[in-house]
Amino acid sequence: MRVERADCGADKGWYVGPWNADLTVSIGYANKSVDEPHVHQQITEICLVARGTSDLRVEQKTISLEPGDVIVIEPGEDHTFLSSSLDTFHFVAHLPGLTGTEAKDDRKHVCRTRLGL
Repeated sequence: MRVERADCGADKGWYVGPWNADLTVSIGYANKSVDEPHVHQQITEICLVARGTSDLRVEQKTISLEPGDVIVIEPGEDHTFLSSSLDTFHFVAHLPGLTGTEAKDDRKHVCRTRLGL
């Protein structure tokens, strides 16, 4: 058993994953929604909104998220956060959980025009 706590002073961070536990998923959090258009090659990204609101762009569609919402972003779907309320807090899961170079190589920057922005 273990308990991990979010660093409320950090925009985002990771609790646990294959780098520090025998898991095949990475679990993290975000206190701020970051606008960095990107795509994952093999990771499915799941966001669970606990507090606040956010606007997220997936492909050519803008989605408004509020507390209690969950969004599943499949591998190959371009996405970015556009805005968030000051009190936003959401949990993030990456499946599979990748480590080090694998995780870095899986995330590719995409141009805003691919998202229709």
